[in-house]
Amino acid sequence: MKTISNTPSKTTVAVATLALFLALTAQAATFTLNPSADAFVTTGPTANFSGNNYGGAGALSVTAPGLASGEFQSVLRFDLSGAKTSFNSQFGAGQWSIQSITLSLTATAPNNAIFNSSATGQFGISWMQNDSWTEGAGTPAAPTTTGITFSTLPSLIGAGDEALGTFSFVGGTSGTAAYNLSLTSGFDADATAGNLVSFRLFAADSAVSYLFDSRSFGTTGFRPLLTIVAVPEPGALSLLATGVAMLLGAKCRRRLHG
Repeated sequence: MKTISNTPSKTTVAVATLALFLALTAQAATFTLNPSADAFVTTGPTANFSGNNYGGAGALSVTAPGLASGEFQSVLRFDLSGAKTSFNSQFGAGQWSIQSITLSLTATAPNNAIFNSSATGQFGISWMQNDSWTEGAGTPAAPTTTGITFSTLPSLIGAGDEALGTFSFVGGTSGTAAYNLSLTSGFDADATAGNLVSFRLFAADSAVSYLFDSRSFGTTGFRPLLTIVAVPEPGALSLLATGVAMLLGAKCRRRLHG
């Protein structure tokens, strides 16, 4: 008598395992966006620059104090409501978590005497609790006093701000670099909630001078880009695994009774 086993063959198990692995790895979703606001602020070579706004400039800058044209810091704000909607649609509301967030910046050459020459060095990125700053419309050629300035920046920096990493600028006036940001508690919660998220970029040594394209730059592909990768929560993965197992079981039953 021929015995029919309902135990899946090694080949079937291998195929099912591979299918499950591919299904799980394919679950990561990516959302990208440009800033909704950005600006640089500077002390300039003389004190009168610190009250100027440069929110409409085509570039942003991070420069160490003590350089010829003064210190520069930059702020960027992103609206993550679209990311939350996208991930909720793919995974279900609240059934996902953020795996990584990367900020990409494209270096550019100084095109105005206000900027320092580019130089290698270290810079820091922090998450700001306060998103209430105003971008403004000032430019290096026509600064204004309406919007964020070097003088008003300290009032926007708080004890609850979180360091997201210190990064190296390798120098140069072209090319795009991606910086993987630490998912600190406040930053992660802010991003997961789909809130406005603000970053402050500042010198972390005495040499760095980094100039990069802003959201106002004419070429869209050179503007700052935030890349968010999300994955389903373990509960959602368990449901997927259960579904694959049920399909495997159904296949075995068909073989048994076929």
